[in-house]
Amino acid sequence: MALFYMQGVPIGAVAIMLAIIASMGGFIFGYDTGQISDILLMSDFKLRFGECDTPGVADTCSFSDVRSGLIVGLLSIGTLVGALCGAPTADFLGRRYAMIVESGVFIVGVIVQLTSFSVWAQFAVGRLISGLGVGALSAAVPMYQAETAPAQIRGALTATYQLFITFGILVAYCISIGTREISGAGSWRTVVGIGIAWPVILSVGILFMPESPRWLGKRGRYEDARVALARTRGIPRDRIMTDPLVTRELEEIKSNVEYEKAFKGGWIDCFRPKNRILYRTLLGMALQSFQQLTGANYFFYYGATIFTSVGLADSYVTQIILGTVNFVCTFGGLYVMERYGRRVPLICGGIWQAVWLFVFGAAGTAKDPTENKGIGQLMIFSACMFILGYAMTWAPGIWILIGETFPTRTRAKQGALATASNWLWNFLLAFFTPFIVSAIDFRYGFVFASCNLLGAVVVYLFLYESSDLSLEGVDQMYNDPSCKPWTSRKWAPPGYKDRNDLIEQTRAAESGKPLAQESRMEHASTSEKTEAEA
Repeated sequence: MALFYMQGVPIGAVAIMLAIIASMGGFIFGYDTGQISDILLMSDFKLRFGECDTPGVADTCSFSDVRSGLIVGLLSIGTLVGALCGAPTADFLGRRYAMIVESGVFIVGVIVQLTSFSVWAQFAVGRLISGLGVGALSAAVPMYQAETAPAQIRGALTATYQLFITFGILVAYCISIGTREISGAGSWRTVVGIGIAWPVILSVGILFMPESPRWLGKRGRYEDARVALARTRGIPRDRIMTDPLVTRELEEIKSNVEYEKAFKGGWIDCFRPKNRILYRTLLGMALQSFQQLTGANYFFYYGATIFTSVGLADSYVTQIILGTVNFVCTFGGLYVMERYGRRVPLICGGIWQAVWLFVFGAAGTAKDPTENKGIGQLMIFSACMFILGYAMTWAPGIWILIGETFPTRTRAKQGALATASNWLWNFLLAFFTPFIVSAIDFRYGFVFASCNLLGAVVVYLFLYESSDLSLEGVDQMYNDPSCKPWTSRKWAPPGYKDRNDLIEQTRAAESGKPLAQESRMEHASTSEKTEAEA
């Protein structure tokens, strides 16, 4: 039974549940990201793993730039490798079982961290192992959500991955502030150990969700795919075989599978220019790179240290404020990305973020924030304004695009390459930030501001508007030579006047008009197939 209707089309409770449960993969990522900033300041952790001038006195202990960079950054190296391994895992096991295996890898890493007593390298290696699981999940979860969610709410449901990342960061901050007064290793081991609960919730919950209908269709399991589609639409069992919406979407999947049989789907094929595959691979990698270069993780990884340097007595509290702004504003991002599409929010977000980063950098450079309370407050405010814009645009938007931009045959691998580029920059920023800040201090904000402006330009020139289209329709749009990125908002499959006409006809459930399957076959010429087979 349908839970509600969107654009006149039924949406089932299962669609909402699968988005929430799968997004626990994002929660794991966020929790692991948020905890390390505060753990680095805990007394027992510094005594065990830091370099102390006076043994046994935490106030004399600190981490060298190399040591703190490795403890923070090795997670990102693991995620880089994990993202690349996640593609073949998700293709081989299926999206659901891949997430279960990847959750198990994360738990192993947590156990390695918990059993660290005095060797900082063991703790760092534990984060590396956990990163393998986090990275693989970051490739699998958005792909699973995009392939399974109804097109009418695909953006919002895929964006829940980012929402749960922010929720995980906030929960980590709150738990850290609650455990920091615990004596001994319990202060940080409690924070790390609680992390085991999240992959357990994901692994159990995902077993009750349907498998990706696109993955099932790719393996010829069309009846299973029909059932999966019906469950997300809330279609009763007695109507599964006759419901026009389910039948139409299944026909699209079938047509797409037949069309793609003429093409290969290996790693090398992700870099072939034909059908704009290379274009989309590079676009995905660029967008994921720019998401990191917005500067958000500068605040999330080193926020406690940053706000200590602006003269705050309790930087933990400011971390929670930033985490709360990040989490609450991401709810707005669910609406913005669904209401205004993908291009406009990313362009406006890039400009907004650049403005506040310029303010942050200029304020910190003009006067010493530790000696000028007003400057310190301005920097905190500008950081919050930056996070507000980021949480509503670039944070959820990029994960949505990674799930919906690529064709089925190479989606897992292209998504993995794009996500791996995110993790590569994540590591570079996590590792080198202490060195860069030592050299240029708050002028680092100018670097990130410039990257935000460049990201907005890349979106305008190269990104196509994919909202309200089926995944098959998105693929068709990228292959239409008459469609340009800046005109793509008006594009619709042949047989429809524009995107609004597509929405209106989809709303009429009795309409049997195909969205993409016939037109796809029109675009697949005999010469293309012959060339692909060759």
